Formats: sequence, structure tokens, C-alpha cells
Amino acid sequence: MVRTVVAAVAVTAAAALLTGCGGRQDTPTADSGGAVTCEVHQDTRIGIATGNATGVYFALGNAFAEQISEATGGTVKATAAETGASVQNIQQVVGGTYQVGFSLADSAADAVQGTGSFTDAQPIRALARLYDNYTQVIVRADAGIATLADLRGKRVSTGSPKSGTEVIAQRVLQAAGLNPDSDVSAQRLDLTKTVDGMKDGSIDAMFWSGGLPTPGITDLFTTAKDKVRLLDITGALPKLKEINPVYEAGAIPAATYGLAADVPTVVVPNLLVVREDLDANLACVLTRTLLDRKPQLEQANPAAAGIDRATASKTAPVPLHRGSEVALG
Repeated sequence: MVRTVVAAVAVTAAAALLTGCGGRQDTPTADSGGAVTCEVHQDTRIGIATGNATGVYFALGNAFAEQISEATGGTVKATAAETGASVQNIQQVVGGTYQVGFSLADSAADAVQGTGSFTDAQPIRALARLYDNYTQVIVRADAGIATLADLRGKRVSTGSPKSGTEVIAQRVLQAAGLNPDSDVSAQRLDLTKTVDGMKDGSIDAMFWSGGLPTPGITDLFTTAKDKVRLLDITGALPKLKEINPVYEAGAIPAATYGLAADVPTVVVPNLLVVREDLDANLACVLTRTLLDRKPQLEQANPAAAGIDRATASKTAPVPLHRGSEVALG
């Protein structure tokens, strides 16, 4: 009964938001529990929560929104919005501000388990697993930073508040024996401001969790060149895996940013998340569009090449939405 009331309030709030912007009250209906036909006949508008404007979430979110509208002949109209990313996206999806959100798998796992940034279990489900995010720790060459331990006392951008980058930055620092609140001068900045700070020297090091290539990071390496470099952080992996098994070892290929060699790092999958009570037919349509329109998404950013039907259902511990189960079945 409580969940039903919360869902009704969320839908009403989202409808009011659209109406206030001059839109019609055609937000998604709650899941009826009936058979999944994977068809949406009623005009529906959805919002997609992405991330920083120079990140991969934003590029793919806008491309996905366009493909949803085209795939449904305009029956489902989608709009992507810049946000602080993972944690904020989950909060706003649950609250009804947006219907779909990009999220790192570790933040989504915290949400369903009521841990980390979430005090209670959140009513979310996954539409699909996407590509992997690469933890990119970049330092200024003149800052005297060779290891994670050398970040002590440095000015470090840990990402936007309530972002997946901030979550993993704090965990990596802790794994290195550093207190994120006192051992570094944490700068909670979005990617654009972070890159600017790295260029002008007001920031010594930065964390970024994103797909490859991330436009903002490409800009940094193109502009700053040998003044910045990537740090190998795989020494933190054992302790990270104790927190959440979704963390894995990976490497940033040299060709991504014109580096001299591949750089080992930590990777974590991305998910698309929705409320658990989202209409199942809409969830099915969104999931099918994601997979069917993959070539178009790759044109927006090469990271979309990591979207794979074979792994799309591997979202544990975040359950798949029942509409997505049909789409992926």
C-alpha cells in the first residue's frame, strides 16, 4: 500500500513538472502486472538522467533519446538532461523527476541494498547492462604524484557531488589508506571545471569514471599533452572487491588518448535504471531500442560498442525489470 502511494505521488509530481513546462500529462503509467506485449500505444514522454555535459553519459543519453523517439514513431518522446550522474540519477528516478537514469553498477548495487549513499533500499530495476566505465585518475606531471599514496595533501577533484565518480574516488582513496575528508584537499567539481583546473594548475589530480573515450579527457590530453598523465590504481583493486565484486581489472588502451602505453586501471559496468513500477511495455520498448539502435549510439560515442546482448541481462545484484526480461529473452 505504501509503495502504491509513493508511486502515485511520483507519477503525479512528474506530470505536474511537464505541465509546468507547457507539456501534456502523458507521463508513463504504472506497471499493471499484465502480459508484456512490448508495445506502447499511448503518447508518452520520458526524461533521461545522464551526467556531465562533456561525459559519455550525456552523449549517449541524448542519442538514446533521439532513437527512442524515432523507433516509436514519436509515440514515446524522450529528452535527456545533464545531471550530477549516478547517485543523483537514482534519487531522481525514484522521485519521479526522470524515468530513466544512467548509473555505475556499484552505485546501483548500493541503492538496492540500502548501503553507501543510500540509507534504505531503493525501488529500482535495471533495463540493461551497458558498457564498462574506466576509472581514470589523472595527475599533473609536476605535482610529484607517482602512486595513490602521493595524493596526500594534494588538491584532488573527486567529481560532481552525488556522482558515481565521487563514490569510486572516495573508495579508491580509502583503499590507499587515505581519508577522503582530511588527507586530501577534495574538490567536488564537474568534469568541465575539473579539466579547466588541471589545465591551469589549480588542481593537482583528478578522478573520473567514464567510458572510452570521454570527450572532456580527450580535450585535456590534447591540450595539456605531456603535462598530465594517467595513474595505475590497480593496487587498490583487492580492497575495492571486498566492498563490491563488480570492480574488475582493466586497461586504458594507449590509442585512446594518444598515450605512450596502455595504463592498468579499475573498471565497473554501467546500467540503465528505472523505477520498479515503470510500465513493463515501456521498459520492453526502451530495452529493445537500446539494442536495436546500437549502431546509431556508437556514432554518438564509441563506448556504445560495449553494449552487448549477451551481457545486457547481467545486472546483478540489481534485478532486471520484468519488461526488460521479455526484451532480452
